[in-house]
Amino acid sequence: MKNPHITLAVATLLAAAGSAHAVEIKYVLWDSNQRPAYQSCANEFQKANKDITVKITQQGWDDYWTGISTGFISGTAPDVFTNHLAKYPEFAKNNQLVDLAPFIQRDKVDIGLYAAGLYDIWGRGGKQFGLPKDWDTIGMIVNMDLAKKAGVSAADLQNMTWNPKDGGSFEQVVKKLTTDAAGNSAASAKFDKSKVAVYGYQNPGSGGMMGQTEWSHFAVSNGFKFQDKPWDAKYYYDDPKLAETMGWLAGLPGKGLSATAEDVSKLGSDAMFIAGKAAIVPQGSWMITHFASNAKFPYAWVPLPKGPIGQRATMFNGLADSIWVGSKNKEEAWKWVKFLGSAACQDIVASAGVVFPAVKGMPEKAIAAQKAKGVDSSAFLEMTKGKTFLAPIADNGSQVNDIMDNAMQAILRGKGEAATILKDAGAKANAAVKQ
Repeated sequence: MKNPHITLAVATLLAAAGSAHAVEIKYVLWDSNQRPAYQSCANEFQKANKDITVKITQQGWDDYWTGISTGFISGTAPDVFTNHLAKYPEFAKNNQLVDLAPFIQRDKVDIGLYAAGLYDIWGRGGKQFGLPKDWDTIGMIVNMDLAKKAGVSAADLQNMTWNPKDGGSFEQVVKKLTTDAAGNSAASAKFDKSKVAVYGYQNPGSGGMMGQTEWSHFAVSNGFKFQDKPWDAKYYYDDPKLAETMGWLAGLPGKGLSATAEDVSKLGSDAMFIAGKAAIVPQGSWMITHFASNAKFPYAWVPLPKGPIGQRATMFNGLADSIWVGSKNKEEAWKWVKFLGSAACQDIVASAGVVFPAVKGMPEKAIAAQKAKGVDSSAFLEMTKGKTFLAPIADNGSQVNDIMDNAMQAILRGKGEAATILKDAGAKANAAVKQ
C-alpha cells in the first residue's frame, strides 16, 4: 500500500512546481467602455493559455499616461499597455518599448489582416512597436430635437459644405440651430448674441498639435497638410490654409454661434451637448457608447462637411498594444499582444460595438452591433471614403504639442492674428523636432 503522506508530499511539490510557472501579465487601458470587451478577450486567452493570467487595469486618460511614465522610471510599468500615436515616438526613442518585429517574423503573423496604414504607422527603421487594435474617425453629433424645431432636415445635415470665408452651408445650419433666450435663431435679425441659450456648434478646444476633433478636419478639407510623410522633420503649421481655418473658428464666438474658448474649457463640449446647450459637436467614434448612455434626446451622427477641396476629411487614427521593455515576461506578454491583435479577439470587441477593430471586416460587425442597440454610427465608416490622413508624428512630440497648444489657445482666445501666431509657432515646432 502507498504511503499517503508521501503521496500528499509529492502532490504538493507538483502543485508548487506548476504554480511557479504561472505568469501574471499586467495590462492597462484608459477607456472604461472598452474594459468589458477586453476582459472577455482575456477570458478566452486564459482558456488556451492555462499558465498565463491577464490582470486588466483601467485609468482615466491623464492618470494613465502619468502612471505609464512613472512606471518606466520606477520599474513598475505594466507588461502590456494600450499605446497612442501621440505618445509612442518618445517611448521608442527612450528605448522603453519592445521591438515586436522578431516575434512577428518568427510566428508568421499575418499583417495583411489590418486596414491599410494601421500597421505601418507603428513601425520605424525596420522595428515594430505595436500591433493594431482599432481605428477611429471623426464625425458630428447633432441634437435632432433642436434640428427639427429649426427646420433643419437629415438631408441638410448629411450634405453640408464648409469654407473659411463664410462657413458655407454648414455655418447656415449652425445659425439656424443657435438660439437666444427669447427663442430667436441666429439667422434672424432679432437674434441677441449677448443672451445665447443654445449654441449651434461647439469647438471642443485648442487640440494641441493634432487638432483631432477640434480643427484638423476643417483645415485638411481646406487644403492643409501636417507633413509630407510620417516621421518627416518638417511640419507645415505656418500654412495660410491652417491660419484661415483657425481664424474662422476663432470668429464663431463673436457671432454668438459658439461659446468662448474660456467657457468651453470650463464646461466641456460633450457636457454642453448632453445638457442641450450645444446643438452640434465634433467627436470621435470612440465616444459612441458615451453619448448612447448619456444623451436623453434623439440625436444623429452625421459626416463632417465637405471643404473647399471638394471632399470631407478626417484623421484616421489607430491605437496599438505595446510591450514594456522592462517586462520580465516578454514571451507571455507577446502571446497576449498577438491575441489582442488577432481576428479572434477583435471579433469579440466588434460584437461589443464599442470601437471599430483594426482587422478588416470587423468595423461592419461593430456597426451592426451598435444598430442593434439603436445607434446608427455609419457616418464614421462614411468618413473613411473621404480624404483620410494620419496623425502628425515625429520626434519630440510632447514639445511640439506644447508649442502648438499654446498657439491654438492664443488664436481661439483672440490674442493675435492666426497667421502671425502660426508662423512663429511653426518655426518653433520644426526647431523642436530637430533637437
